[in-house]
Amino acid sequence: MKLSYRVLLWSVVLASSGTGLASASPAVDTLLEQYRQQGVTAFDAMAGQNFWVQKFNPSGAKQVRQCATCHTANPRNTGKHARTGKPIEPMAPTVNSKRLTEVKEIRKWLYRNCKWTVGRECTPQEKGNLLIWMQQL
Repeated sequence: MKLSYRVLLWSVVLASSGTGLASASPAVDTLLEQYRQQGVTAFDAMAGQNFWVQKFNPSGAKQVRQCATCHTANPRNTGKHARTGKPIEPMAPTVNSKRLTEVKEIRKWLYRNCKWTVGRECTPQEKGNLLIWMQQL
């Protein structure tokens, strides 16, 4: 009985730490550690989810943009590139095992997509929040 209580207690503590029980990807762990070194103290999955559907109007854009514009509101679904119409494989690592596995690829796509969607590079906080949320899907 005591052992079960301890396991439950540690599960709650770890889940509330901002990274969940276990990280889905060593690449994400690496990036989160880099963001911490840049001053981020905690990540928030709910903030990541809210950022995903937040509407942005970057300078020079003809229409409002959001991550969901191309990737859909549910990252478990196949998206479609806004300009070309090309299918975009699901972002959720639970559906697409290739997602969030390579540091270089994550950095590249966060940089490109933030510039297009938000009109600037995302902050370490924003990137970390998105990655934490994606791991939980």
